[in-house]
Amino acid sequence: MEKQSRALKWSLIIGIVIVLNLFFNYALSLAYKSPVFENFCPTVQVNPTVDNQNSCVAQGGQWNGNNTVPAPQIKGEIVPTGYCNLQFTCQNNYDAAQKAYDRNVFITLVILGALCVAVGTLLKSNLVIGIALSLAGVLSFIIASMRYWGSADDLIKVIILAIALAILFWVAVKKFKNQS
Repeated sequence: MEKQSRALKWSLIIGIVIVLNLFFNYALSLAYKSPVFENFCPTVQVNPTVDNQNSCVAQGGQWNGNNTVPAPQIKGEIVPTGYCNLQFTCQNNYDAAQKAYDRNVFITLVILGALCVAVGTLLKSNLVIGIALSLAGVLSFIIASMRYWGSADDLIKVIILAIALAILFWVAVKKFKNQS
């Protein structure tokens, strides 16, 4: 009977941890939409040929000179000595919007995780829910960090890790005090 009760408790804890984090992330995706690349760089069926630097830059592109290979001479035609990345400006704008979105999602998930850890740590009336909320908060920190890690600067990464360690130590001290 004790093994069944213990297995049931841990099944409930794991279920709460997973479902609560799924809820956080899905609700966040409904409330706060991710930037869509096509809104920044519309897809067109026919892309114009841009064969010179001035025309490229005027259209928001980035000219990449290619002077290492001699251009073939075609009778009567001007052959470009480079190529144009027409999506340069819109790609930079999309990347900036995505970075801001990732930062805001990170902050939201950290706040939700911190609330879970705090409530779970302070909840004395139900051990299963207290443990589940604490673990769900820790998992929320992990998910938030993984989502934002690629966009974060190195200093921010160190700060994220320091805060995560401090919270984990705090939970360990609050939940597992020495009983001597």
